[in-house]
Amino acid sequence: MVSVLTENWTMTDPRDIRGIVRMAQEAEDAGFDMVMVSDHVLLGPSAGSQGRMSNPRDYAMPGNQDPFTAWPSNIVLLSAIAAATTRIRLGAIALIAPLRNPLVLAHDLATLDLLSEGRLVIQPTVSWHREEYDALGIPFGRRGRILDEQLEVWSKVFAASPASHHGEFYSFDDVYLEPKAWTPQGPTMWFGGESVHGPIVDRLVRYGSGYHPLGRVTAEDVATLESALSAQGRSMSDLELVGGTRVDFPSDDSVAPLPEALEEIPRQMDLGFTTFCIKPSIFIDERDQHAAFCREVITRVDNLTG
Repeated sequence: MVSVLTENWTMTDPRDIRGIVRMAQEAEDAGFDMVMVSDHVLLGPSAGSQGRMSNPRDYAMPGNQDPFTAWPSNIVLLSAIAAATTRIRLGAIALIAPLRNPLVLAHDLATLDLLSEGRLVIQPTVSWHREEYDALGIPFGRRGRILDEQLEVWSKVFAASPASHHGEFYSFDDVYLEPKAWTPQGPTMWFGGESVHGPIVDRLVRYGSGYHPLGRVTAEDVATLESALSAQGRSMSDLELVGGTRVDFPSDDSVAPLPEALEEIPRQMDLGFTTFCIKPSIFIDERDQHAAFCREVITRVDNLTG
């Protein structure tokens, strides 16, 4: 199980970063396999252009966010969690790579991967918020091409020094990026999105070891991905398939029932999924209930899956 540590602002103070680190420790103690921190550098006025989420406990999605929503730096936060834990994996999920220089980001990621002794998992993405790109001077319309070139850069600088690259957006000769990550290929890398489409499949086939879709998992998406992998000589067994829980809130001002949410897990297991995400604030409102909640999740999932 994976605990989503950001977006829990209905049960935690977004300025209490040390409290988030303690939540990671509680998840590890309960038997969770991983904690996950998402990413934004900043938000603009259009962050809520699609309408705010009706229940503030729900997942933040494209266009449903209050611009004041807090998004702590995921690399800084995960570094603190890495130092405070020993076993649990650390997920920099929805890492908006095109907003950063790939060499600077590779340096930070390699250091974090070393600090955690190989526990880091990253999910590079292009994200959705044009105002974020505009504020940072990055061309929103070319973000997919930027990400693809960044992945190529990482494959070079993680593997060897010196490394050189000459592309559309980045160019350098004989750079020595040290120290290297824990493993020669760099941090474990997942990809995902709202659908299985060309760029996602291409990145998965070339660089990915995990598939983490946004939203409800479908058999059609799995079949599309399996076919694309097979065409490139890869197998679904190469990938960690990452699902999650989706809920119907009884009302806009209440938490959701945990047992009903977990009933989705066996269906996803039948599709080959083995890893499942859950966001605590969907199910509890009080911070002091978090440790017990984590233990309850592990017990219920163990009983549900045998």
